[in-house]
Parts: sequence; C-alpha cells; structure tokens
Amino acid sequence: MQKVYETERLILKVVDKSYAELVVDYYLRNKSFLEEWEPIKDEDFYTKQYQEEQLDKESSTIENNSSLRLWVFKNENENKVIGSIGFNNIVRGVFLSCHLGYKLDKDEINKGYITEAIRKGIEIMFIEFGLHRIEANIMPRNKRSLRVVEKLGFYNEGLAYKYLKINGKWEDHIHMVLLNDKV
Repeated sequence: MQKVYETERLILKVVDKSYAELVVDYYLRNKSFLEEWEPIKDEDFYTKQYQEEQLDKESSTIENNSSLRLWVFKNENENKVIGSIGFNNIVRGVFLSCHLGYKLDKDEINKGYITEAIRKGIEIMFIEFGLHRIEANIMPRNKRSLRVVEKLGFYNEGLAYKYLKINGKWEDHIHMVLLNDKV
C-alpha cells in the first residue's frame, strides 16, 4: 500500500498527526454542513490535540490493515483538505469486505471530486487489498450521496432500520454494495 495516490485532479493521502491542523481546519469550515450527516461531536473534536490523537489511532488501524483513510486534496493545493474517504471494518477470510464512508467540503460538492476519489479507493480495495465487497450505508434522504455510489456501480441490498445514530437521532440507512467479481 502506498501513502499517496493521484487521480486526474486529486491527491489522496494517508496522513499522520502532523496534518492535524489541516484536518481541524477542514472540520471547522464544514461543521454546520456535516452536522446533518454525522454523529454529534464534542467541542474537543475540533481541537488540534484531539485530531492528533485520532490520526495516531487511524495510523495504527491502517498499519494492521483493518482500515484505510485517504484524505483528499486538490492536486494544485496540498495545504487544504477538501474531504476524506475511509474504508473501515476490513474483514479478511471468507468475507473479504469493508465499509465505505466519505465526506467532502461544502464548497466542493457537485464537481465530481468525491466520485473521482472513491473510484480510486475502490481500485485500491479491490486490487491492492484483494477485497470482494464494499458496503456503503446511506440515509435515504441523502440523495447526493446515493447518486455518487450509484454512478460507481453500487446496488441497493435493502433498508436497515434505525441503523446509525446520526445527529442525535436513529436513522434508517440504505445498504449499498459493490462487488468485485474478480476475487
């Protein structure tokens, strides 16, 4: 696995705690935009110290191959995070599966950046990691997010009722899946 990947317009990086300030900047810029789609966060979440700790934990899970988070930058500006894609709960053995999560800067939506980043992430998961299945769970009202995964070939496997507690409320999620038939 590489630490840096490039697409036509983006740089995707595995980062360490030295990027904590850039990560905090991203979350502060997008705090109100992301609230609707994420669990409630304590104010500590928006501090450099908290993000350093999170990035350290993230590095450990990446090292033991149980997750991969790639932070997204435009290729002309590596000093500003515009989003992230994460592949979590990587399971080996007979399952060969993971869960996909992603987020993008409010000022960068509808430009194809997250689709481009996820497309590269899928390639990494299927080719480098040898996974068979990627799962994305999306709230039915998150139409933009559903369009992203549909464009990438994910299909609907059903509705999970009250699946995750988002912004203080148990939310239903559509279970979207992409299979790698080459494994």
